[in-house]
Amino acid sequence: MTRIGAKDELFGAHTLRTMGHAPYGGADIGECLATLARVQGTDLSSWYGEWTLTANRVQALAEAEETAGHVESARLAYWRASNYFRNAGTMLLGAPLDRRAVEANLRQTDAFRRGAQLMPSPPRQVEIPCGDTTLPGYLFRSEGPAGDRPMLIALGGYDGTAEENYFFNGAAALARGYDVLTFDGPGQGAALLQRGMVMRPDYENVITPVVDFVLQQTGVDPNRIALVGLSLGGYLAPRAASGEHRLAACIADGGQYDLFDAVLQRMPAPVARGFAEGRSSSAAMLRRVLRGMERRPTAGWSLRRGQLVHGAADSVTYLDMLRDYTLKGRAGRITCPTLVCHAESDPLGAQAPELYDALTGRKELITFTVAEGAGDHCEAGARTLFHARAFGWLDSILRPAQVLSGSGY
Repeated sequence: MTRIGAKDELFGAHTLRTMGHAPYGGADIGECLATLARVQGTDLSSWYGEWTLTANRVQALAEAEETAGHVESARLAYWRASNYFRNAGTMLLGAPLDRRAVEANLRQTDAFRRGAQLMPSPPRQVEIPCGDTTLPGYLFRSEGPAGDRPMLIALGGYDGTAEENYFFNGAAALARGYDVLTFDGPGQGAALLQRGMVMRPDYENVITPVVDFVLQQTGVDPNRIALVGLSLGGYLAPRAASGEHRLAACIADGGQYDLFDAVLQRMPAPVARGFAEGRSSSAAMLRRVLRGMERRPTAGWSLRRGQLVHGAADSVTYLDMLRDYTLKGRAGRITCPTLVCHAESDPLGAQAPELYDALTGRKELITFTVAEGAGDHCEAGARTLFHARAFGWLDSILRPAQVLSGSGY
């Protein structure tokens, strides 16, 4: 874990995540560190208040710069404000839903869109048909002749948003000549917080209508559509690829294989065994322990967040729902080339080698190390390094002629 002076590991991790967007216009490192320094202990309201304070100040700067006709300065300030609003609300995600988290999501979306409209080629806001509803997203088109650009579908995780996915992967893809689609799927961003859509394990049934939507757009090469997923998306993306075979490539950034097994490994062996077997006594014991954990501000955050994202009545129900989040018996169905990424000190991505071993087609495993500053969850502090390697691999699949000629990076 990269240390940045935080008093709490979770607060430090989410500050690093936010700072990691600096190369793509989503943060200023000094603003992030100054904000973190003002947060009181593990007080979640203090976290929300200080990040909102910074976001408000930066948004005021954006509005002043826009009024003065300073388009580039305004765009970047809007985007920083967006990312800070998102980070403010992240720590409040949990059941029951805190209205401040909803407000933070609305404000991060508004600030991002105001900044995006100042791009030379603004994205198109889209609603992707999915079953009897739609998924909100953005379609970014890169420069170059239509029909000659590969398409990257960028998928986030538990607490990411379509807007943050631009900073995580979208900007880097656009700079390399990819068109990009970012969106909030069930359990994510606005789909969860504004529309009440909870997470589902069968993401092949989410990505299939997304691919349908992509293929309906002009200038899309149907043979060069790729999917990248990070964090929980490191499970959702390969799960989708196991059932959606029109994808030309898949990247699992923080590859995950079986979420229920990962949870069991954190429990004492007797409790894990009993819970896995469905014993009521083990569930009751676990419920007592988890109730205590849930009340801890940061230590219980992932449990509270999981209940919200999955629509679970309590933490035990949430953990039990993870039985369906597995690639056992499915990883072998993935037919497209797949890149599995493994950050060395990330416990959430510890199963990446298992996922890699289960794949039967063309595959590659890249380990990002602590020594190179890339060992954190989703290489949070080294995204430019991640993009150099990941897009180098993706170019070799989708644009091999450019790679061979040395012009693909």
